[in-house]
Amino acid sequence: MTGIDKWIIGVARTAGVAVLALCCAQVFAAAAQDYPSRPITMIVPYPAGGGVDVMGRLIGAKLSIALGQQVVIENRGGAGGMIGTRDAARAAPDGYTIVMLLTGISLGSNTGYDVNKDFAPIGLVASTPIIVDAHPSLLAKSLADVVALAKKEPGKLSAGTPPAPTINYFAAQLFNLLAGTEITVVTYKGTGPLTNDLLGNHVPLGFNTIPASISNIAAGQLRGLAVAATKRSAAVPEVPTAAESGLPGFEAVQYYGLAAPAGTPRPIVERLNKELRAILASDEMKKRLIDDGADPTPSTPEEYAANIAREEGKWAALVQKLGLKIE
Repeated sequence: MTGIDKWIIGVARTAGVAVLALCCAQVFAAAAQDYPSRPITMIVPYPAGGGVDVMGRLIGAKLSIALGQQVVIENRGGAGGMIGTRDAARAAPDGYTIVMLLTGISLGSNTGYDVNKDFAPIGLVASTPIIVDAHPSLLAKSLADVVALAKKEPGKLSAGTPPAPTINYFAAQLFNLLAGTEITVVTYKGTGPLTNDLLGNHVPLGFNTIPASISNIAAGQLRGLAVAATKRSAAVPEVPTAAESGLPGFEAVQYYGLAAPAGTPRPIVERLNKELRAILASDEMKKRLIDDGADPTPSTPEEYAANIAREEGKWAALVQKLGLKIE
């Protein structure tokens, strides 16, 4: 074969790849143009009634209007969110299954997915710091009181959280590390069951989310002791930060975001991101999220991917430092 023959074959192959890429792009563009043509399933990997469920239903209702197709919420709780998230990772990458992702959700030892590889990030929705809640009967009016109470009788004081690998669970472990306490961590299926047991005084302390706590704090049924953030929450401005309460460095922020299975056509991801950002930009949604205890956090898919990588890395370091076993 002469050099000219090889050159001709190379040009033909390059042209073929280019034509194939163009055809794929046209197919994806056409799919996005017709999308959606049927209802979309949004998997919420936690039980109904918790903060994640509230967020998912709020965004799902608005997306239904924006897309002209119903967004059906499916609660698939279990294993700290890993079961529902695994189902989403294995779904067809056609834009008809999306999932409400949370920070730290891939840190189990046997999740069956890699959140950095098995999902196509659509965009961030909101963020909310973890809040330390107490039943009013607990003899602790502040975070400093909790530390003193926990150190007085190591291991006796218990606190509820959703199970690993939730940020709530990691926040409880980080608290023990920074405060030098031995608070016993009791896990629940989600923030809904946790909040119910806090209200019933079955557990005196909780590492909760603001959306699941705010109405109960306002009603005096729970006491907000501190938020694990660098600034106070606009939703509960009377609750001090952990640093103000004498525990600097205790920061744990829950990020909510939407994602699709990896391989979902980029035009569909962009369409969903466009609609999501428009929803979050509305004054109505901003007020609703803030009233529910969350801060709107719109982003591009790339910004959300960077957030996932950063937060997963932060909490993975804690897991390794403490030698936590997360099944």
